[in-house]
Amino acid sequence: MSIIAIVQARLGSTRLPNKVIKPILGRSLISLLLERLSHSKHLTRIVLATTDNSIDKALKSHVESLGYDVYSGSEDDVLQRYVECAREYKAETVVRITGDCPLVSADIVDKVIATHLDSDADYVSNIEPPTYPDGLDVEVFSMSALEKAQVSTIKSSDREHVTTWLRSSPEVKRLNVALNTDYSDMRWTVDEPEDFKVIQGVFEHFSPRVDFDWQQVLTLATTNSELFSHNSNHKRNEGMKLVSGQKLWRRAKKVIPGGNMLLSKRPEMFLPEQWPSYFSKTSGCKVWDLDGNEFIDMSIMGIGTNTLGYNRAEVDQAVIQAASLGNMSTLNCPEEVFLAEKLVEIHPWADMARFARTGGEANAIAIRIARAASGKDQVAVCGYHGWHDWYLSANLSSEEELSGHLLPGLAPKGVPQSLRGSVLTFEYNDFEGLLQLVQNNDIGVIKMEVQRNERPKDDFLNKVRALADGHNIVLIFDESTSGFRQSFGGIHKIYGITPDMAIFGKTLGNGYAITATIGKRDIMEAAQSTFISSTFWTERIGPTAALKTLEIMEAEKSWDYITKTGEAITDKWLELGKKYGLNISTHGIPALTGFSFNSENNLLYKTFITQEMLKRGFLASTSLYVCTEHKEDILNTYFENIEEVFEELSKHYECDDFHKLIEGPVCHNGFKRLN
Repeated sequence: MSIIAIVQARLGSTRLPNKVIKPILGRSLISLLLERLSHSKHLTRIVLATTDNSIDKALKSHVESLGYDVYSGSEDDVLQRYVECAREYKAETVVRITGDCPLVSADIVDKVIATHLDSDADYVSNIEPPTYPDGLDVEVFSMSALEKAQVSTIKSSDREHVTTWLRSSPEVKRLNVALNTDYSDMRWTVDEPEDFKVIQGVFEHFSPRVDFDWQQVLTLATTNSELFSHNSNHKRNEGMKLVSGQKLWRRAKKVIPGGNMLLSKRPEMFLPEQWPSYFSKTSGCKVWDLDGNEFIDMSIMGIGTNTLGYNRAEVDQAVIQAASLGNMSTLNCPEEVFLAEKLVEIHPWADMARFARTGGEANAIAIRIARAASGKDQVAVCGYHGWHDWYLSANLSSEEELSGHLLPGLAPKGVPQSLRGSVLTFEYNDFEGLLQLVQNNDIGVIKMEVQRNERPKDDFLNKVRALADGHNIVLIFDESTSGFRQSFGGIHKIYGITPDMAIFGKTLGNGYAITATIGKRDIMEAAQSTFISSTFWTERIGPTAALKTLEIMEAEKSWDYITKTGEAITDKWLELGKKYGLNISTHGIPALTGFSFNSENNLLYKTFITQEMLKRGFLASTSLYVCTEHKEDILNTYFENIEEVFEELSKHYECDDFHKLIEGPVCHNGFKRLN
C-alpha cells in the first residue's frame, strides 16, 4: 500500500516568517523534521507540499537538495494542494504532518498508521481529543476520504485547515489514538519566536542526536521546566483559532509600539483576540478582512473619515488623475489655493487657511498661530485635541486634568515639565469655570469642540464668544470630528457662532489625508512671525481629494442624509432598549451616534454585542459613524441582527454569570464617549 506523508510548509508564515528554514545547530528546522519522520517503518514516501508562490521557491530547492520530493500548489486552498499532491504520488493513504512540528516522532506516526490500517475508519488521529503534547499531531486518512472532503466543502476554513471537514462530518468514520495521561497542555510546536526558543533548546540538549523519542523530551520537560516556560503563555492550536488579522496583530505588537498608529483602531478597543484587525479591501460601507470575509461596517467607518462611503469612485478617480500627473514637485500644487478659497467661501468669517495631513498637526498649527497672535502662552481647553505636547501638558499638573476630555490617567511622560500650567482645562457648559480660569490666569487662547458630550445650554457658546472678545482671547473651534456632518462646514454654523479660527479634518478628504486650519486674516498672518512648515503638507493628493469631496457633499447634501439616518438609528436603539428592558442611553450628534448601558457592566455588554454582531457579518459595537452608503436595505439588515443580539442579551442582563457568554477578553475603555 502507498502510504505517503505529506508535510505542508511555506515561508510566508504570519507569526514567524521563514520559520521552517530557521537554523538549529547548523541545520534547517524542516530538515530536522524530515529526518525524524524518515525513521517511520510504515511510510513509503515523504513529500513536502508547499505553495506555488515565488517566495517558496527557495524552500522547494532546499528540500529537494535534501533528497525529498516537493509538490507546489495553491497557497490559500491547502486542501486542494493536498489532493493534487496525493494524486501526483498515487497515495492510497495520506499522513498529514505540518512543517511547524519538528519534534514529530516516528513511533507515534507508526502507531496512528497502524491503527488506521487495522480498522475500517476513514480518519484516524491523535488530536480528537488531544492527549499528546501540541506539536506531535498526526492525522491519517484514506485518499477517498480526502477527495470526498474536497468536493463536499466550500468553506474557506475547511480548505485552509485541510481536515476540519473530516473531523466534523457525520459521513466520516473516525478513531482517536490517546494516552492514559493527558499532556496536551504542553507546547512543542513552532508558531511564535518563543516556541522556536524552546525547540532550539531541545535539539541543543540532545545534540548531536536528532532521533531522540518523544518520551525523552517529556523527561527533559519535567527536569528542565525553565526551558519549556518560554512559550507557556501560548495556547494549543492558536493558529487555527486566530484569524489572519489577529495573527498579524501579534506580529505588529512586536515591531510597532502599541501595535499600530492609532489607539482607536486597536483590536482591544473592540473585541480582543477576535477582531479581524486588518482589511484587504473596502467598498461602500463594506470591509473585507485578510481571509476574504466580508463585513458591513456599522462601526466607525475609518474613524469617521468616510462620510461618502469607502472608495467613492469620483474621489478616487480625481486622486488617481492627480497622482498620474505627479504628486510632488519643486513647485507648489495649485489645488491648495483652490481648496483654501473654497473653505473661505464656505466660512465667510474666515480669510485664510493652512493645510496639514492629520488632526493633531492641524491642532498644533492652530495653537502656535493663536499664541503668536495673542502674545500669550496660556491656553484654556475643552474636549479632545490630539496627542501633541501642548495638549498633553495639561496633565503635568494632574494626570486627571484630561480625564473628562480624553482618557483617564494618561501619564504625560516625555512632555517637558516647563510646560506645566500652560494648558488649563474647563468643562463644557461650565461657563463659570471658564470665567474663573480667565480671571485668574493670563489666558491667550480658548480652544474647544463646539459640541461633543452634550448640547450647549444657557447660551454657553455666545457667552464664550463674548468672553473671548472682552479679553482679547483667540477663540478656536476644533471641528476635526464634527465638521461637515451636520452642515456644509463647521457645526458652529448651526449655532450662529463664529470663532477666530477653526480646524477641519476626518471628513474633508473622504479617507485621504488632509486637514485644514482656517481663520481671520489678522490672526492667521501671525503664522509668518513664527516657523510652521513641513514637506508633505505640500503634496497634491490631499487637496485634490478634498476638493472633489466638497463638490460631492455640496451636490448631494450629504450632511442632511447622514444626520437623518443617524437620528433614525438612535431612535431604533432606544426603541429596542425599551422593548427588551435594557437600560441604555444614547449620545453624540446624529451622524456620530452611539449608545451605552447604564450599568457597571457596560464594557461587558459592549463586548458581547461586538462579538455577536461579528458572527453575523457586521463590524458593529456601540458607536456608529454614519455614511451616505448606509442605505435602507443595509439598515434593515442591521436592525434585524442587532435586535436578535439585544434579545439574547436581555435574557442574561445584569446576571452574575453574564461573563460566561464572552468568548475572550473584555474590550478596553476608549475615549470619552460622544454624548
